[in-house]
Amino acid sequence: MSKSPILEPGKSYTFSNYFEMTYEPDDILAEFGFSLQRISLDLPLSKTNFDQLTELKNSIQRRLPYVSLTSEAARREILIAPVVLALIDYTHAQLRIEYSINVSEQLKGALDYYLHTQYNLLVIEAKNADLARGFTQLAVELIALDQWTTSNEPLLYGAVSTGDVWQFGVLHREQKKVQQDLNIYRLPADLNDLFSHLVAILNNNR
Repeated sequence: MSKSPILEPGKSYTFSNYFEMTYEPDDILAEFGFSLQRISLDLPLSKTNFDQLTELKNSIQRRLPYVSLTSEAARREILIAPVVLALIDYTHAQLRIEYSINVSEQLKGALDYYLHTQYNLLVIEAKNADLARGFTQLAVELIALDQWTTSNEPLLYGAVSTGDVWQFGVLHREQKKVQQDLNIYRLPADLNDLFSHLVAILNNNR
């Protein structure tokens, strides 16, 4: 028996609407012809010596006891933005914050952080607490980017973050499949591994 469609014809949806939906993520992605797979991703890993990370990690640890992280804005300012800015230092990626794209009435909205280099692109979605629904929104944003970008890269990368927890996703363009990483990275404990993956993605694993 076929399922009833989730998206209403003629209705407008933004990326944040998908975060609010209570449907299963794979059913939402199926509306766009994509499948969802949960797997331990074999992400690229940079061999660069990140000499600035020690100070970044220490500064995060020093400030955390004094900052309330009850809002998404606080998590973005204190935990996500410093990582993104450090990422620019090592990759020289172009950064767009609250970057609006409009592919269709069902695929439009603002990307929290959109970074791109001549090699690859990366979208980071910031969420207050719900990582699972945040990943659904990230997956829809990657589907939109698949149609929007002129890049010929076969894979599109993204990450969803609550600030202290990060999770990666990869869209396989030819297979029309989104993979959700079973691994999560915690800040500040896993900062080195997280940062190494982020740099490798944007630098095309150079």
